[in-house]
Amino acid sequence: MHIRDLLSGSEPKFSFEYFPPKSAQAAETLFRTITELQQCSPAFVSVTYGAGGGTREATHGLVLRLLRETKVNTIPHLTCVGHSEGEITELLESYAEAGVSNILALRGDPPKNGGSIPAGDFPYARDLVAFIRRFSERHGHSFGIGVAGFPEGHPGMPNRMREMDHLKAKIDAGADYICTQLFFENGDFYDFRDRCELSGIAVPILAGIMPVTSLGGLDRMAELAAGARFPAKLLRALSRANGDDAAVRRIGIHYATTQCADLLDHEVKGIHLYTLNQSSATVEIFNQLGLRSPA
Repeated sequence: MHIRDLLSGSEPKFSFEYFPPKSAQAAETLFRTITELQQCSPAFVSVTYGAGGGTREATHGLVLRLLRETKVNTIPHLTCVGHSEGEITELLESYAEAGVSNILALRGDPPKNGGSIPAGDFPYARDLVAFIRRFSERHGHSFGIGVAGFPEGHPGMPNRMREMDHLKAKIDAGADYICTQLFFENGDFYDFRDRCELSGIAVPILAGIMPVTSLGGLDRMAELAAGARFPAKLLRALSRANGDDAAVRRIGIHYATTQCADLLDHEVKGIHLYTLNQSSATVEIFNQLGLRSPA
């Protein structure tokens, strides 16, 4: 189903993000998670794509398995760093044949090991968006296209005025929706949403939320989301836990639930939950919000 249809209507939509498992055991754990979260009726789930295309085959395999074995609408991430037009065309042809309806188009990151990557044919995400749109027109398979947004500011673009110009260029190239990087201050999201409107961006914007469930996870978030700002009120609450893992988890889930409730009160179009391939935190958030939860 095209993203325009998935996000239609006045009710806010929920979606979840997964990453490709690294082992057979992790794969089965992930599918148990997906089965549990299906009952939360997500509008879609997305599957990440590793730095420098490092999980290309794993991402592709997980997407195809989700299509075969579940009923969820699945959106693969696709990055342009280091990729040629031929490689992207091959992936798009495979996804079109499998019935994938939407793509999340990202510039992507270089490999984490610091290794060099070959020059690709797509310098920026807008170039990948335009290529996917042209592919859709040539092949008669209309992909819905999502792009990333950064409520706290793009880490590679300190000029916030220019940042909005680049985002607008992605929309003008053919993007249908924006999914934001994780954030912890809703005011940053509301300001970002307002600036999008002032820039003439009228596509749906989904708010990215990742609950803190451990102090180690907090460190990983800081690495995954370069430039992420952790508010003092969250850090102060976590410090009161005195390292108690269960208390840290309760605080993090409560904080994320409060964020989600406020976003819903402010008519967010959708909330995209970064699950880290776990279901329990998401289920607890749904329960606390009074939303449908798994049996």
